[in-house]
Amino acid sequence: MGPARLTRFYGLKGLVVAERFPQALLAERGVQLLSDLSTTTTRHDPSTLYLLGHPPKRWDTPQSLLGFPTPNRMSLFLRLVRAQLTFGVILASYLVQVGLLKVFRRWRPDPATGREEAVVPAWLSRRQARIDEKNSKRLLAGMLKLRGVYIKLGQVLSIMGGFLPPVYTKRLETLQDAVPPHPIDEIEQAFVESLGARPEAFFRNIDREPVAAASLGQVHVAYMDDGRKVAVKVLYPGIRDVIRVDMRVIKLMVRVYKWFVPVQNIEAVHTSLVDLLRRETDYLHEAECMRRMSANFADDDHILFPDVIDEVTTRDVLTMTFMEGIKITHLDEIRERGVDLHKLAERLVKSFYKQVFVDRFFHADPHPGNFLVQPVEGSDDAKLVVLDFGAISKVDDKTVFGMVDVLRGFFEQNDALALQGIEAMGFVAEGGDRHLLEQTVKTYFQKLLKLEARTPGALMSANSKELEALADPEVERRELRTLMRSFHYPDGWFYVERAAVMMFWLAGQIAPDLDQFQVGFPYVLPLLSQRLASSPPSSPPDAGVQPAAGN
Repeated sequence: MGPARLTRFYGLKGLVVAERFPQALLAERGVQLLSDLSTTTTRHDPSTLYLLGHPPKRWDTPQSLLGFPTPNRMSLFLRLVRAQLTFGVILASYLVQVGLLKVFRRWRPDPATGREEAVVPAWLSRRQARIDEKNSKRLLAGMLKLRGVYIKLGQVLSIMGGFLPPVYTKRLETLQDAVPPHPIDEIEQAFVESLGARPEAFFRNIDREPVAAASLGQVHVAYMDDGRKVAVKVLYPGIRDVIRVDMRVIKLMVRVYKWFVPVQNIEAVHTSLVDLLRRETDYLHEAECMRRMSANFADDDHILFPDVIDEVTTRDVLTMTFMEGIKITHLDEIRERGVDLHKLAERLVKSFYKQVFVDRFFHADPHPGNFLVQPVEGSDDAKLVVLDFGAISKVDDKTVFGMVDVLRGFFEQNDALALQGIEAMGFVAEGGDRHLLEQTVKTYFQKLLKLEARTPGALMSANSKELEALADPEVERRELRTLMRSFHYPDGWFYVERAAVMMFWLAGQIAPDLDQFQVGFPYVLPLLSQRLASSPPSSPPDAGVQPAAGN
């Protein structure tokens, strides 16, 4: 089972309510945004270029690779138009639906809650389903054709796109593995530009077909002159020029989203994605991250990392020892080798908690393709191989201790303490409605306390109505706008959020009934004790709130 059901729950937390916005305002804003799409040019934001490591003057010299026709100004402009057309058609189709909703949707009070609930005609709901299906196909086809950043974006949305209809996340899951490779000629030209010679000058031989292809580069198996088997990761030629064009469209997409869901500082998602792509297109940075993370796990012989081959590593080419193993989601094969899947999932979760709460240096792209399993002969144990270190990120103290305060507030059923942690992490907008936020936090905590199980399996087996009820903030329609404007998207949270959701889903595939928080809690406990020692006693919970059974 893919992550669609899980991401639907995750994204519904505060986003499912967007459908209750005043429809006239949505239509008006949508028309304005369509106008923006039609007038966007290839002028580049200097700050975006700086973050990507490209000074603006490089736009005037697109021929940056020897012998390879890097995208010129016209081809990049056509790419920009093609992307705008793809997303513009999708947006336009939804604007028509918004207009129909404005005319035919009615609101009536729910006798049980007293809140207004939407009543939509059956024919309009069926039309919505058809539009979602058609547009999800359009989006996938467009991303496969455009490649590059859009493949990366599709992979992110397949995990974190809970604000999209479920059909989108299900369809975009195919991008996790099915990324079309580039021809070997392009890879050879990248070698010439980066290392001054073709691959044959550095390897005894290199496979012409890649063993793995991703959105920004691909990996080939090669053999050194001394017989060592290595993996050679090569950045696609011209990809940096493509990225800076694509990021303009994505910046506009973020702006579209903010018109619909006015969360403060949502632009941080775009900034974080720019920074992520800058780091993922610098293989010298990745090599250093690989060394550092390997050193962090030096005392654990069950967590393995490749070694960098420095003499054949540059900013565009990364050569490392080849790591054998079974892909972590090939569960039947792993099970046949006698591996205890529950134990394997525990090791995966523990490694992630250690990275976040101990090392403060974590893998922000823990998708299935980045982990291999090496069964240990004669036992039910296995070693875990970690790959791809371009998305390694740091987590700061305020985020870590904010998360600890939220956990402490949850255990103590202290809403004020939980809100304090949320505020410390940067989620409370300046001038936000604290009373409404505290009310929302209390509502969610009461729901979580009632859950009999908080495992991936429990969430994945829940039906749609149960997930929507769990995610619903239970505020009046007129309060939704105030609630969303009271939230601020913190700088740097994109990486933690993305990694946590991906890890929860990945470990949930391996062991659906594993209580991941219970497994990782020993890494949080020292910080919790430290926080308790340095804080005054917290106020007791409300008298009307009783501890849940078993807590």
